[in-house]
Amino acid sequence: MADFVSEFWNWFIIIPTLVGILVWFPLIYMNKGSKTPGEAEKTGHIWDDDLEEYNNPLPGWWLNMFVITLVFGLVYLILYPGLGTFQGMLGWSSKGQYEEQVKAADETFGPIFDKYAAIDIKTLAQDADALNTGERLFANYCSVCHGSDARGAKGYPNLRDGDWLYGGEPEQIKTSILQGRKGVMPPWQDALGDNGVLDVTEYTLSLSGRDHNADAAARGKVHFDTLCAACHQPDGSGNHALGAPNLTDRIWLYGGSKESVMESVAKGRAGDMPAHQEFLGEPRVHILSAYVYSLSQELEHE
Repeated sequence: MADFVSEFWNWFIIIPTLVGILVWFPLIYMNKGSKTPGEAEKTGHIWDDDLEEYNNPLPGWWLNMFVITLVFGLVYLILYPGLGTFQGMLGWSSKGQYEEQVKAADETFGPIFDKYAAIDIKTLAQDADALNTGERLFANYCSVCHGSDARGAKGYPNLRDGDWLYGGEPEQIKTSILQGRKGVMPPWQDALGDNGVLDVTEYTLSLSGRDHNADAAARGKVHFDTLCAACHQPDGSGNHALGAPNLTDRIWLYGGSKESVMESVAKGRAGDMPAHQEFLGEPRVHILSAYVYSLSQELEHE
């Protein structure tokens, strides 16, 4: 609230808020004592000759509770933020409280993470206590995209299948988490046209042994060698340095149906894995990397 583009908005909040609270005090004062106990003012509304509407005063306990809430509101707005850019006399802020909690957590748990940070990831991936910690980090920071079971979803990689866009070695995984990844496949609709997109799709399906039209695939190979091989390699095996998927293994990030592959070729794809270094720190990323690495190792031992 401290970043208003105009001072007008600051007062736009302060004035109506204070007026809305303070106006009640004179109204309550004027209402109190105007009637003797047991008296009620008649409103003048009458039905069926003798059915009259009375303006009964509010019970004292209700009125007192209301006054207490008004006073509480005023005290709160003096002590805490709530009136435009005024920060309150206590100087409290949600950001400050968060930073204090993070500092306290770092003091408590920092030594534990530092201890794990001194152990290489492959060794750490065999430590049950470390993996339990890594699993909790994953649940908090990664599961919203990759799923609670780490099996991913459309556009979000499965971390258990041993197939890696940027490499599955411990340091490659750690780099992905620390620095994030931005994968971009350009759209080829304009360059290829409808028929060209269909031909490249047929050739892409053929790379993984899928059912395909051989004649269309032969035409698509020419386009693939010209436009796609630089990233996906001439044999379609992909390129970890660029994050270009392996097209020969039947593992599809955006779906392996013919329609999905055509959409990828025609419209392109864009993936964004956020960097976690700034808010997690390297020691936590180190143990998180060990957990993610362990997931793909489970496949090898099955």
